[in-house]
Amino acid sequence: MKRRSAKAALELIEDGMIVGLGGGETICYLVEYLSESHKDIKVVTPSFATEQACVKAGLDLLPLWSVDHVDLSFDGCDEVDQHMNALKSGGAIHTREKLIASMSDRYILLIDESKSFITLPFNHDITCEVLKDAYSYVSRRIKEMGGELVLRPNKSKAGPVISDDGHFIVDVHFDIIDDINELNNKLNSIEGLIATSLFVGLVTDLIISNKEETYRMGGK
Repeated sequence: MKRRSAKAALELIEDGMIVGLGGGETICYLVEYLSESHKDIKVVTPSFATEQACVKAGLDLLPLWSVDHVDLSFDGCDEVDQHMNALKSGGAIHTREKLIASMSDRYILLIDESKSFITLPFNHDITCEVLKDAYSYVSRRIKEMGGELVLRPNKSKAGPVISDDGHFIVDVHFDIIDDINELNNKLNSIEGLIATSLFVGLVTDLIISNKEETYRMGGK
């Protein structure tokens, strides 16, 4: 299914494009197919693993700071609803993923059907990148909203997970979420909370695979 999704994504990519590539196994397959296709493109990515794969595949990488517009971006998620609100969790690169999504004409998620829902179930926590000095303040504000916040522990060494830009990564859980847009606005209004892994109003297309077929929703 992941390979079929990657091949469907490849069909949308044209010579001369700047293409954003997120992280994950499906994106790695897309990198492989792009290398084999010899399409004349340039790539930006928020993911070090994808960056390594692109270098190995001989793709032309651009530093993210040098780009202000992306033609197409491809990524994955943990959950997405019928309104194309999406939730990510474990990667801790969502701030840069959102940057690429915001500068893209089309931001396309490659998923299998198990990740598609009528409404987001929030089976995964909302990941937030938080300025270190704002941690206590952000914690208080989130608790006032009815949420629970946990500083993500680092499994490889003592201490918390730190983002590539030196900020805390925290996981936030809400027992009840009535309005995704309201929640998104409230979280984004907290000073010191840099970005959340809740993607609202950014996804333009879905490429969805199941055991029988691959199909696309949204887009042009």
